[in-house]
Amino acid sequence: MQTAASRAVMLIEDDGDFRQALVERMTLEGYEVRAFAAAEPALKALTVDFDGAVVTDLRMPGLDGRQLLARVQALDPALPVIMITGHGDIADAVAAMQSGAYDFVAKPFPFERLRDSLNRALEKRSLVLDNRRLTALAAADGGHELPLAGASPAITALRATIAQIADAKMDVLIEGETGVGKEAVARALHNGGRRRVGPFVAVNCGALPDGLIESELFGHELGAFAGAMRRRVGHVERAHNGSLFLDEVESMPLAVQVKMLRVLEEREIHPIGANEPRVLDLRILASTKIDLGEAARRGVFREDLFYRLNVVRLRVPPLRERREDIPLLFAHFLRRAADRQGLDAPEVDDGVRRRLLEEAWPGNIRELAHFAERVVLGLEDGRAEATSDLSLPDRLHRFEGELLRDALETHRGDIVAVLEEMRIPRKTLYDKLQRHGLKPADFRR
Repeated sequence: MQTAASRAVMLIEDDGDFRQALVERMTLEGYEVRAFAAAEPALKALTVDFDGAVVTDLRMPGLDGRQLLARVQALDPALPVIMITGHGDIADAVAAMQSGAYDFVAKPFPFERLRDSLNRALEKRSLVLDNRRLTALAAADGGHELPLAGASPAITALRATIAQIADAKMDVLIEGETGVGKEAVARALHNGGRRRVGPFVAVNCGALPDGLIESELFGHELGAFAGAMRRRVGHVERAHNGSLFLDEVESMPLAVQVKMLRVLEEREIHPIGANEPRVLDLRILASTKIDLGEAARRGVFREDLFYRLNVVRLRVPPLRERREDIPLLFAHFLRRAADRQGLDAPEVDDGVRRRLLEEAWPGNIRELAHFAERVVLGLEDGRAEATSDLSLPDRLHRFEGELLRDALETHRGDIVAVLEEMRIPRKTLYDKLQRHGLKPADFRR
């Protein structure tokens, strides 16, 4: 979360009366002032994590203001230094600014002039330190699957449960909204147990082609049907000795659910055209974005399959329930997007921070990652409306755009694959792409 700008000021002024007058006025304005009569003791008290600004006289005995500036920049080039100078020393003050000073004020000056400069300097310092903290957190928290990074109670509890059951011999049902990171949970379960040496096979049940679903899942033998020119190993068999992840399991047709129930109960498959079933050793991890129990009660999902999957249920929290993790996750995504584009990660400004705090993020982790991509490319500056300020149709329009963009990114602009995932008519898809300004060619790589 954004940290409020500090009010800390380090004042170096050799004129005792003037120094005392500035301290009193600054204190009345709410600044926390540490005053020094010379540069050397001030430098000894200054640390790289100082969260305020330095205000110094230019002309002083011993180390003068420009020498002090050089020493401060050696400690931290981003620490703002404001010079106080006499009218005849303006040329020197300008030279100091060219060397890196933040600003200068010439005596005599109204206090408001110094106050305005100080407030800007403190705000800048706050942004610099916040960006450093986010970068450090992103580097330190890299041990988790990215959507599982963070320190919120919700995600900490989820990680603890994953660690507890990662090696258990039981299937798991993973629940959560679109984009929360359900596959990351499945991979963490796989990687945390003994099955990590085996394959992790992810199947998007909603994207399986009609008419070929059984062959895709369970495989077929050579000559099993017209056009079966070779034997095919299905996704389920490929997961032998590993983990099978059934994403959007609610999308699986009822006829296929019968065969999947046998896989769960008997741990065997019967490929099309095979004479004998094949026994498998695998763990099944299934995900859903709906209430599968309610779907079973309505008859759109097999009740027996639901109860067989419902051994252990893990719920992945949406971003709105772990808002304190958003800055850390965004820092990860920002760095990753910058690396992918071959660019330097931009600093997070006030506008972007405001979006991070105020946005509803209905697309969750996926939407946040796309926002980071746009920030890196300079397509976002944080001035856009927060989702909470938008009408329901506008929110739905924005969310639809994110889903389409994600599908194009996932399938690298393959319009056939996007059609299979979206399950809408081709003309409808092209109309939506045009409405959102999305071109499949931009995602081919």
